[in-house]
Amino acid sequence: MKASAKGKIIFFTILLFIFILFVFAKYFYLDKKNEMGQLKAISSPEASLFIDNVAVSKTPFEGRYKIGEYLLKLIPEGNATDTASWQGRVKIYKNSLTYVNRELGTTDINSAGEIFFPTPMDTPPKVPNTGEISIETDPNGAIVKLDNDEKGVASLLLSDVPKGTHEINIYLPGFFPRTQKINVVEGYRVNAIFKLAIDLSQKQATPSSELKSKTPAKTGQGSTLFSIKIKDTPTGFLRVRADASISASEEAQIKPGQTFDVLEEKSSWYRISYEPNKEGWISSEYTDKVSQ
Repeated sequence: MKASAKGKIIFFTILLFIFILFVFAKYFYLDKKNEMGQLKAISSPEASLFIDNVAVSKTPFEGRYKIGEYLLKLIPEGNATDTASWQGRVKIYKNSLTYVNRELGTTDINSAGEIFFPTPMDTPPKVPNTGEISIETDPNGAIVKLDNDEKGVASLLLSDVPKGTHEINIYLPGFFPRTQKINVVEGYRVNAIFKLAIDLSQKQATPSSELKSKTPAKTGQGSTLFSIKIKDTPTGFLRVRADASISASEEAQIKPGQTFDVLEEKSSWYRISYEPNKEGWISSEYTDKVSQ
């Protein structure tokens, strides 16, 4: 009898050990391997959606994807042959929704839209039941209102925002305003990127010289227009992007106080060489021209 009881104890101990291994494998390995987030993409007009150059669906679209960075393309459907397509890189985070909305015009300057995605705050909120909102606009320098209260000029970071639903208003003279509602979760930062469309009925509000590329004729690839110095920024760094657009992928980060030669100038953007044989675009808002 004693031998039989001892055998049963050993048997159940082995079963318990196998069960613990199964739980560990499921929740610490398989779940880690299959971390997922959600992507929602809408557009006007309807467009074909490509993710990493693979045709996926038509807008509106909503689906789950593994966390990571993806290249999205929206190509207008049907008779919208005079409508511009759009592409940009977006990031998907675990158990979070990345939201993409594009209003496609005939060209990039009269197209508009938003990209929203939440990320955990760098440090826990100092005020309970609050989160953050990071706002960038293309072009830079748009006026930002939160719940009809003017907060400043983009790019900016809003701290101690009470959790719950809020309304963001974006306004820049010469461009159509944008309004969107967002949900703030405690301990998270909502990253909001707004693309503004030019309002051609207000040409007088936006000088044409600011809307066109200012690259001088016969300027070579390595020619220098002038030099600039990076000013302080709300984030402590300035993003270098692959193209002169807030939705372009981030190539590097440069620090306040650094100086660079400007190779090309577009509306509110400078092309610089930030490393040997590496070039990118930065917002001109956080720069000062260096006296020659």
